[in-house]
Amino acid sequence: MKVQLKEKYDLYINGQWVPASDGKTFVTTNPATGEKLAECAQATKDDVDAAVKAAWAAFPAWRDWTANDRAALLNKIADVIEENAEELATIESMDNGKPIRETSIVDIPWSYEHFRYFAGAVLTQRGSATMLNTMGFKGDSLSIVLREPIGVVGQIVPWNFPFLMAAWKLAPALAAGNCIVFKPSSTTSLSVLRLVELIGDLLPAGVLNVVTGGGSRAGQYMLDHPGFRKLAFTGSTEIGLDVAKAAADKLIPATLELGGKSANIYFDDCRFEQAIDGLQIGILFNQGQVCCAGSRVFVQEGIYDKFVEAAVKAFNSVNVGDPMSMDTQMGAQVDETQMKKILNYIDIAKAEGATIACGGERFTEGPNAKGCFMKPTLITNVTNDMRVAQEEIFGPVAVVIKFKTEDEVIAMANDSVYGLGGAVWTTDISKAIRVSRAIETGRMWVNTYNQIPAGAPFGGYKQSGIGRETDLSILDAYTQQKNIFINLDEDATGFYPEK
Repeated sequence: MKVQLKEKYDLYINGQWVPASDGKTFVTTNPATGEKLAECAQATKDDVDAAVKAAWAAFPAWRDWTANDRAALLNKIADVIEENAEELATIESMDNGKPIRETSIVDIPWSYEHFRYFAGAVLTQRGSATMLNTMGFKGDSLSIVLREPIGVVGQIVPWNFPFLMAAWKLAPALAAGNCIVFKPSSTTSLSVLRLVELIGDLLPAGVLNVVTGGGSRAGQYMLDHPGFRKLAFTGSTEIGLDVAKAAADKLIPATLELGGKSANIYFDDCRFEQAIDGLQIGILFNQGQVCCAGSRVFVQEGIYDKFVEAAVKAFNSVNVGDPMSMDTQMGAQVDETQMKKILNYIDIAKAEGATIACGGERFTEGPNAKGCFMKPTLITNVTNDMRVAQEEIFGPVAVVIKFKTEDEVIAMANDSVYGLGGAVWTTDISKAIRVSRAIETGRMWVNTYNQIPAGAPFGGYKQSGIGRETDLSILDAYTQQKNIFINLDEDATGFYPEK
């Protein structure tokens, strides 16, 4: 599908498209071709302040919408996304570099399903009413507990899943009755801006405000602003610590979905062909730019040699190229900065004594040479203490580590500051559950990888974050409890009982 992008995109504040207050813009490019896509407004401190004020002005009326009315609106948003799925998938692939087969099958469909899920989930939220007999007082009392929206929330998402991460953040926050100031990554802002163009008329002015710009500017202005009642962030652990500190300074809650170095564990009794497919899904999906990517591959010694041989053959057969072709299996890295980071880790692996079994370089010839295309990479002869086994590379690079016993692989898997994802591949369900329970991580897949549908909680242990998304439980993070305590005894006058 051919998409006609605008030359310039403004900020969306209080239901209106407005330029940055100082007129400055930044350029977003196609990582597969290096070509300019559009200019976007670079939000200033005043722009962020205007967005927060607009959100607070809209909050009283939006808060009073019934859950049924908000659910109906979320379903309308889902319908709009589905009706425009082909266009949104195309923009996402152009801006991010991921294959159109992924954006059209995963990113956009999972996004509208998230809006539909939370349209239903918010209708299941219930308060409570409890009769209490309070010690020291005569008569009965009634305790009513309600869930109320927090207020204005600030949300910041990364460049690896721009549209899907937006759905993860926006759907539950809107369902719960909050107003939002939202900042997409400056690298990949276009799909969210197009979404707002499509749904802007559905939302009351000020309920959703979108400010674009770099994290060191617009993002920092959001962290510094005193007007938020909650912050929500997906991105690196390094920046996540800054978000947590900013929230702590204001004594407000924060939900954080951060980095990972997930263990993808293969036992001798795994279904071999399924395992090789799962390896590729775990590390090559979205060019490895996935926080829960299966980047540490643990293989039991009985199948290790066979596994590595098959994996190298599979990686060398991956169709890397034009993201707009449905035949492409792996697209471009998001930009040159990320490409250089990945290549630097290849040098680190070599310096540590590891072996590059395949890949380990960017494409320098043919049509892929003009873009940020990395070859699928496997690194062997790796020990778990190496930097390439401990640090997040965020690219199509997996390290392969041999293990002997169940206890040994559990210890190595847990030897990490991260704990976001992971998987175990085995035909022994008892072993699968035993290992899954023993791994210190928020999500363990069994005989699959990178499945993140709505309805199953997703989030991290340790330095991989705080909170859970994609599940009913996130509504608790976007609401607060109100207790109304009622004295039902009209004759009760005080603490001291009559003698």
